[in-house]
Amino acid sequence: MKQSIKLNHGQKAIPAIGLGVFKVEDGDTVIDAVVEAIRQGYRHIDTAAVYENEEGVGIGIRKGMEIANISRDDLFITSKLWNADQGYDAAIAAYEASLERLGLEQLDLYLIHWPVEDKIVDSWRALEQLYRDGRVGAVGVSNFQAHHLETLAANSELVPAVNQVERHPLLRQTDLSSYMSEHGIVPVAWAPLMQGGLFEEPTLVEIAKEVERSVAQVILRWHLQTGWVIIPKSVKSHRIEENFNLYDFELSDEQMNRIDALDQHKRVGPDPDDFDF
Repeated sequence: MKQSIKLNHGQKAIPAIGLGVFKVEDGDTVIDAVVEAIRQGYRHIDTAAVYENEEGVGIGIRKGMEIANISRDDLFITSKLWNADQGYDAAIAAYEASLERLGLEQLDLYLIHWPVEDKIVDSWRALEQLYRDGRVGAVGVSNFQAHHLETLAANSELVPAVNQVERHPLLRQTDLSSYMSEHGIVPVAWAPLMQGGLFEEPTLVEIAKEVERSVAQVILRWHLQTGWVIIPKSVKSHRIEENFNLYDFELSDEQMNRIDALDQHKRVGPDPDDFDF
């Protein structure tokens, strides 16, 4: 199973496991989490302007590189364009502001965070320009439904490298996943553990016992075996380690099918088609 996935454009493959920092407090909390993740072998860090922790993430990246004795080229860093900054000129400025807060010269991936209907095309044009100018490694989107992706396809020749969406066993995103596969868009799962809402689910508890792993590891391994990139969030060292140790066991087809059967099309986050911006 691949530990990184090649993108349809861009300078680097995306590591299949990353650290998410949604709602992680800026300062020591996020700094320590990023440092610990890099120390343990993570090479993919995912943040966003609206998380208000890019400055701490940047400090954590620099400290982590020093501790792990690695270079910036060894890491894959993602951030996202917030809704209030969408539109061509605003998006360009927002990207530069994210770089300044992070203390980086370039991001490996920059995403439109949510589809703001009347600004999708202009925002995407800005990201295209950043990519063409060599200012960003790759560009993509987040929380886009198939019809949003169709809007981009009708107005651009550059296909998003990734689409980062809510995804977990209760929300398999089967149709969207098929669309992305057909168009070469790498799927990235946020809330891959359903924000902890699945840890007592009987089927998952049973499978965890069968493979002698935690429920979290079973869920995350399920994502990887279905071809999804994951960005689980944690600030605890043992959880960061647990979420990364997924390559020394495998779920059987029968176990995968049992997890697939849990799908209820249930979200814990906003519906992209009904989100009050």
